[in-house]
Amino acid sequence: MGQVWSIRTLDRVARMRGPDFRGAACGKHGGKLPMICRRPLKGGRERPPLVRIAADGWIVIVPFFAIAAGLSAIALWLSTPVGWAVVALMAVLCGWCLWFFRDPERNTPKDADAVISPADGVVIKVDHAPLPVEVSTFVPEVGSAPVQRVIIFLNVFNVHVNRAVAGGTIQKIRYTQGKFLTASVDKASTENERCAVLMRDRAGRPLVFSQIAGLVARRIVNHLREGQEVNAGDRYGLIRFGSRAEIFLPPGSTVIVKVGDKTLCGETILARMPAAPAVTVVPSGAHAATSA
Repeated sequence: MGQVWSIRTLDRVARMRGPDFRGAACGKHGGKLPMICRRPLKGGRERPPLVRIAADGWIVIVPFFAIAAGLSAIALWLSTPVGWAVVALMAVLCGWCLWFFRDPERNTPKDADAVISPADGVVIKVDHAPLPVEVSTFVPEVGSAPVQRVIIFLNVFNVHVNRAVAGGTIQKIRYTQGKFLTASVDKASTENERCAVLMRDRAGRPLVFSQIAGLVARRIVNHLREGQEVNAGDRYGLIRFGSRAEIFLPPGSTVIVKVGDKTLCGETILARMPAAPAVTVVPSGAHAATSA
């Protein structure tokens, strides 16, 4: 069995052997290594990186595996042929459960004006809509006026970990109880259970992003706190089993994606915000002279 190397070790070796070694050893992950990589196998083949599992997923995975093991044991006790069929089915379902809660590393763009996708999925709508009512009062410069909105639908095969859309400060978090309609329908925005987050980036531009539960998703996890500083691409929560994400952009933003585009959480640039207002710093001496 090949030796397992950490990121730090691979970075050190890459500096000695050049950037090509880093890409060859780690499958060319966009210049950013996964948590743990293995040496290349003989013949140029590569060992796959170990997959990280979202911490919030274990509360589902452990009971799921326990129930699957119990059902398999009962099925084997009652009937061996049927029991093995049940074991095979449970193994497939357990594998899917682990796959659902995977949390791969992502290479977040270093662009202060970019709005990064908070979720994996497909863009199902790009339109103009008012901010969610639960946070609109905290954005007086926008109020009830429609702003550009990007809607992403997550199916049960997408990564469901959510990441921050930009760097800045979390101002308000509002959780609203509601229905569990299919996440792809328009009414889901206002009638489904959801968690809306208002943040301002480091230039003061307002951004609102919402996690919306769907027909199967019945649990929204959000670890953000009001007043918290975040960086673009930081993990902040997840939605279990199919859902919807909505991003409300600052006025004057330019949307880059279109309906039908696939998004990667923490990597895909959805839009570019308008240039931040310039700040002119006046030396205190000059200000005093002007006043005089």
